[in-house]
Amino acid sequence: MAENRKSYNTTLRTDLVKRLRILAAQLDRRQNDLLEEAIQDLLKKYKKKMRQ
Repeated sequence: MAENRKSYNTTLRTDLVKRLRILAAQLDRRQNDLLEEAIQDLLKKYKKKMRQ
């Protein structure tokens, strides 16, 4: 089954975008995939904190 996707637009610091672009190229991964991974990690982090 295909994942549901939703477009989400935001602004980021220029230095973060540059570093993300470089990292994605080094890892041969899409920037979007790295951003989703980072958001998932952030949500896990705060879910743990909210339980405490």
